[in-house]
Amino acid sequence: MYMLRADALKAIYPELEHRIVVTIMGAVAAELYMLGHRHNFFYLEHAMGLASSMGLGIALAMPEHKVIVIDGDGSLLMNLGTLSTMARYKPGNLLHIVFDNESLLSVGGFPTATSTGTDLASIARASGIPSAREANTTETLKDAVTEALNSNTLTTIVSKVEAIGPKSFHMDLPLLENRFQFKRCLEAMQKQTKV
Repeated sequence: MYMLRADALKAIYPELEHRIVVTIMGAVAAELYMLGHRHNFFYLEHAMGLASSMGLGIALAMPEHKVIVIDGDGSLLMNLGTLSTMARYKPGNLLHIVFDNESLLSVGGFPTATSTGTDLASIARASGIPSAREANTTETLKDAVTEALNSNTLTTIVSKVEAIGPKSFHMDLPLLENRFQFKRCLEAMQKQTKV
């Protein structure tokens, strides 16, 4: 039995509250939203696989702020090249968390390559990510996230979770409103940094 992603998110939520957070679509977004939406959270709907790319861009543009990407195995497998691109630029302010439930849960539950042995942490290491690790309990995940944020080292953390999602994927937040909230939040953060 793996941990529940909802429990994992709850364990690391205190580290997310005041950071720039970009999530993938579906279950991750819905579960994070249910814990408590903040304007610094961006739920990347309709762009499967690109949360890590967007997080990388923000991290490079705003090096004085910590950026956390919450990814999934299905999304990362669609954009494996993102690992080598992140490794090329090595932004120390970027933390990439991958919840691996070995399935495309949000679009029907089809198995992914990780269900037959693909090891995402090993791929991250081989791509040149300076710190790539696994954390498969809420305690080890919480510790790994805290260490990564304190280390100022580009880090990918892969956590195995059960293929169980929320009862509802509904979020009472229009996508355009989320986009505008997030943009305004980043602009305000940049202004504070320049003062």
